[in-house]
Amino acid sequence: MTTTRTPSAQPAPNEPDEHPLWERSFTLYFTARAVSLLGDAMTPVVVALAVGALYGVSGVGLVLGVWTGTFVLLVLFGGVFADRFGARRMMVAADLVRVLTQGVLAAAFFTGKPPFWLLVAMAALAGAAVAMFLPGVNGMVPLVAREPQRANATLKVADALAHLLGPALAGLLITLTSAGTVYAIDAGTFLLSAVCLALIRFDPAVTPSHPAAATGSRTRTRTRTGRSLRRELHQGWREFRARTWMWAVILIWMGYGVLVFGPLVPLGSALVGARLGPHAYGLAVSFLGAGTVLGGLLALRLRPVRPLAAGTVAMVLYTALPLCIALGAGLPVLLAGHALGGAAIAFWSVMWATSVQTHTPPAVLNRVTAYEQAGSVSGIALGQMLAGPATALASPDRLLWVSAGACLAGCAALLAIPAVRTLHRTAPRAEP
Repeated sequence: MTTTRTPSAQPAPNEPDEHPLWERSFTLYFTARAVSLLGDAMTPVVVALAVGALYGVSGVGLVLGVWTGTFVLLVLFGGVFADRFGARRMMVAADLVRVLTQGVLAAAFFTGKPPFWLLVAMAALAGAAVAMFLPGVNGMVPLVAREPQRANATLKVADALAHLLGPALAGLLITLTSAGTVYAIDAGTFLLSAVCLALIRFDPAVTPSHPAAATGSRTRTRTRTGRSLRRELHQGWREFRARTWMWAVILIWMGYGVLVFGPLVPLGSALVGARLGPHAYGLAVSFLGAGTVLGGLLALRLRPVRPLAAGTVAMVLYTALPLCIALGAGLPVLLAGHALGGAAIAFWSVMWATSVQTHTPPAVLNRVTAYEQAGSVSGIALGQMLAGPATALASPDRLLWVSAGACLAGCAALLAIPAVRTLHRTAPRAEP
């Protein structure tokens, strides 16, 4: 279990910062993540528009399904490799693979109609690259920022802005130019991300033994390479299972994925589009992103002593999102509900990421992150697949009533679990 701290070791909830955030390492990391997130936000739009125009809805579903499925299958191994070889090394390699996949797709669209097998193959390769990339994201934050919560909140704002600008930029570029242009720009974002990550220099006095800062130590590489992959996966599972607050949250989040997050987009887009038109749904998504920005900014200011409890209280507001759609609310209420939902999920995300980073030993952080990501994404994927068949049993608005109820029930369950409710924020790492 995690190391306990005395109350005197915990900073006041809103104490001033002693260390600047925008030091060289964090600036490079922020740039890498911001441009990478922009590329990620452009991808679903270009797949939906470009692939859909050639191969229809089923083609879009298969390409996205292969991407998600490959990620879920390989993300646990990504966590092991990030702990074994270093998170930054794996992230740079994953970015370079995505430069290749997006570059190949750009060339294919520039020269004509790409064959479907190529689209599926590149989706599988890109999904595998993301599985190698994402487990290290959590582990890198404590290495480049002395205030993880501030760093996570700032990155969440960048994430929200990318999802605001990325889809609109992709749609505009496809309209004015071609899908090849979008894929070429996407490849460029991953190349810039790889360069920025490679330029980060860790302070050896602060992080001499942190696996995410792997500098190529021959002794450590030989030792870790000799370990059994199964043993390392099992060690990561033990660490994940040993933290009641962690596996309890992921179990509830898997339920959220099936009942709330997964069906929300297919059901919500259909209902809002039918009632208010497709432009209304696009505007609602924009307000969701704006709310996410506000939630990230709020997380920059507030530092609750019990972060998961505070995040759970914020998640109660997320109920407004499925509820306003289920009620058939007018446009103003719909936009307000999406803004509240975005702010709630952003605040929770910062509290959760900071808790994982500060309560998990650095040597296993990437593997533990992989387990929580696999659980969360698998629930969403299942919810997306079940949304269509579920409409044969109940109307979409009734299903969204279930989503709203499940959201409230999940919040009540989180607050009822002592390990979640009482988890305290740890003090920032002291300078040596």
